[in-house]
Amino acid sequence: MLDRATRGVGVATAAYAITTLVRPRVLSDPTALGSSTGVAVLVRTVGDRDTTSGLALALTPRGPAQRLALPVRAASDAGDAVVFGLSSLPSAARKKAVGVAALWSAVNVALLLARR
Repeated sequence: MLDRATRGVGVATAAYAITTLVRPRVLSDPTALGSSTGVAVLVRTVGDRDTTSGLALALTPRGPAQRLALPVRAASDAGDAVVFGLSSLPSAARKKAVGVAALWSAVNVALLLARR
């Protein structure tokens, strides 16, 4: 059950991230980042990171590699929450972005703690 949940989180993360690689506005519109070329490049950079770490959760065998992938994912999402929280984005967009990133970080932390 725990292994399936971890792999499911990895698949969900990678799927969303791949979507942002193809259509950066999937992330930039709800966060009010805008739609410039520079924003698209940065969104795709985050999408690449999240695709890689999501696939690591989904595809690595249970054990040390997967235990390493979980805190990497959690730290990435926690970092996103901090960056969005400190941003000057409009309040509603900032709160939404912080909430979503913090929730995903917490899910990964919960999966990591459940393995102990």
